[in-house]
Amino acid sequence: MDKINLTIFTPTYNRGYILKNCYESLCRQINKNFIWLIVDDGSTDNTEELVNTWIKENRIKIVYIKQKNAGKHVAHNTGVLNCNTEMFVCVDSDDYLTDDAVKVIYDNWGYIKLNNSLAGMIALRGHNHQEALGTRMPKGINKCKISDLYQKYGFKGDTMMVFKTDILKRNLFPVFEGEKFVTEAVIYDKIDQNYEMMLLDKILYICEYLEDGYSRNIQEVHRKNPIGYIYFLTQRIEFAKNRSERYRAVANYLAGCWSVKYKHPIKNSNYKMLCILAFPKAIYIYIKRSIKIFFMKLKFWFD
Repeated sequence: MDKINLTIFTPTYNRGYILKNCYESLCRQINKNFIWLIVDDGSTDNTEELVNTWIKENRIKIVYIKQKNAGKHVAHNTGVLNCNTEMFVCVDSDDYLTDDAVKVIYDNWGYIKLNNSLAGMIALRGHNHQEALGTRMPKGINKCKISDLYQKYGFKGDTMMVFKTDILKRNLFPVFEGEKFVTEAVIYDKIDQNYEMMLLDKILYICEYLEDGYSRNIQEVHRKNPIGYIYFLTQRIEFAKNRSERYRAVANYLAGCWSVKYKHPIKNSNYKMLCILAFPKAIYIYIKRSIKIFFMKLKFWFD
């Protein structure tokens, strides 16, 4: 077998009831030259028993680490720090890969590896193998920053990102005592400062959002983890490229502070005057988000 250059990382917490879907998809890979690194964030279900059974089956190479429950971002740090391959991709416990995903990653990695301006690759997520979870990649663009994909080229939806491990090791998640969530955008924004990503207009990752997942409960997650959320909003202000972008970031900061009941957002900001100027925009953003969340909850109740 060739040298293993890819780690497929899965953070999990009490997902024993569905983790098998991810496992079976990895066992179906055309190219099995990878390590499946599972970081169990303190599960109390049968996850450990299941994984030990799969390790004994020896169908794929599995490394299992169990830690005290600390949140997905801490599990991600644990995964990155225990990764010994040059590529790292996160596949959530309720999702799975297309059968050719590993092969496609290897097919494209040579170009990425030799390009020092690239941090990795962005591919598509899908509801299934044919239907993308959002738009397709912009035509005629084969690389760009993560933020530019959305803001400049109008991409909508979620993606799968494969990173150079050494870059992730230099950009770990911040950890705040008593909090168990920091958005992945904190890391993406940091990487954006120095690198671009290769774009691949192909679905490699099949995604399903469950009722117990972060995505469906993001407002409540932010309220329970306000320090990490404010850190993200503040970092967005610091990374703004121009006055217009900083104005929007400050407005979003204020609206975010109000949503998590963070006290004295203007007093605690380094941009007090800009906060005052952005106040009307922040009110608009806060009201618009509140209305959107209300109708999302209404739809959920009636579905």
